[in-house]
Amino acid sequence: MILTQYYEERGQLVAEARSILDGIENETDETKIKDAEDRHDAVMGKLDALDKKIEREERTAKREQEEEERRSRQRPSGRDGSATGVDGGEDEERSDEELQAEYRDAFYAALRAGGELSALEPEQRALLRKGYVESRAQTAGDAAAGGYTVPTELANKIVETMKDWGPMYDPGVTDEMVTSGGNPFDIPTNDDTGNSADALAEAADLTDDGSGDLVFGEKNLAAYVYATPWLKISFELLQDSAFNIESFVGGKLGQRLGRLANAQLTVGLGVSAPNGVVTASSLGKTTASAAAIAADELIELQHSVNAAYRRSPKCGWMFADTTLASIRKLKDGQGNYLWQMGDVRVGAPDLILGKKYHVNDDVPAIAASAKPVIFGDLGAYMVRKVGRPLIGTVRERFWPKVGMAGLIRFDGELTDVAAVKHLAMAAA
Repeated sequence: MILTQYYEERGQLVAEARSILDGIENETDETKIKDAEDRHDAVMGKLDALDKKIEREERTAKREQEEEERRSRQRPSGRDGSATGVDGGEDEERSDEELQAEYRDAFYAALRAGGELSALEPEQRALLRKGYVESRAQTAGDAAAGGYTVPTELANKIVETMKDWGPMYDPGVTDEMVTSGGNPFDIPTNDDTGNSADALAEAADLTDDGSGDLVFGEKNLAAYVYATPWLKISFELLQDSAFNIESFVGGKLGQRLGRLANAQLTVGLGVSAPNGVVTASSLGKTTASAAAIAADELIELQHSVNAAYRRSPKCGWMFADTTLASIRKLKDGQGNYLWQMGDVRVGAPDLILGKKYHVNDDVPAIAASAKPVIFGDLGAYMVRKVGRPLIGTVRERFWPKVGMAGLIRFDGELTDVAAVKHLAMAAA
């Protein structure tokens, strides 16, 4: 299996990179040190490229499995060997997956026809008019103008691509709240990590001076609206039945929405925008240098966060890929690398100082006065989402092309500023 080969090659590259750095630990010749560092960077570049290959291979295998399952659902299953369809009985006689597959086929048939519904079979037109589960949040457009309900599987692919593009939209990294409406939402907050209990002497009364009262704050979550530019699909591609339209549309719209959402939830751009996790975090450590990070400074940042937050399953690091490249070379006082290779075969992630990390290129890079690293319980960052992405389709405006665009509503806020702290670079 090619994935097994990739895993073995990855282990060899990591071992080679570590061997190179170990070989120059006591080297004093600057030329040899520079040559070794260049070779190390080249090996790590190969490792980064291999990680992307592994990710693509794993995603492809997953999509292949999903496609096989979809085809299996659509194989003939009736008593006479015919496949179920619009005219094959009432909706109650078919599963939800079968109904979704039928609607999706009609939707993409309409796209291949350039949005011309008259070119479809009567059953397909009936399906598009029905819309199937009209309460879905991704419904958009006007039938008379060439709009129709986007299939759930396409909306799911868009959301999955957004998660892949940036970690801040992934509920596995942050916390998630999905609401059906976009009204302002208030969240009570409380930081009680500084309070405890006291010993009680025999027959003594409990303390009643108000010192044990909880102190509540409040965070407000809005629902800011963001949209992509129009994505125009050519008539030729639409008519090519071998072309995977679902993958193309879902991937492109997901990437566009993902870039936007991740940037906003990381640093917040503009006046009416989320309070990004980097912006909302509190100071944990300031570096001595304006251009480099020391291993001890990461250790101090880690321990600036209360141990209760460090025990959270969502506790981890977040930084840009260029910052990761610098951290990978750092060692602690005993000569151990801060970066430790995980095992993708069993789902064990790479670690830094025993904690997982998330690469987010919207976190500022290492530079004077920047905040290039954050650490803490990322689950304390709440991402409020309003339904699913809205997808609009039009045909007359771009004829003979079909235009599609995505729109989402979301907000984000760090509910406990003590849970996530940042490393601040010294001023120049």
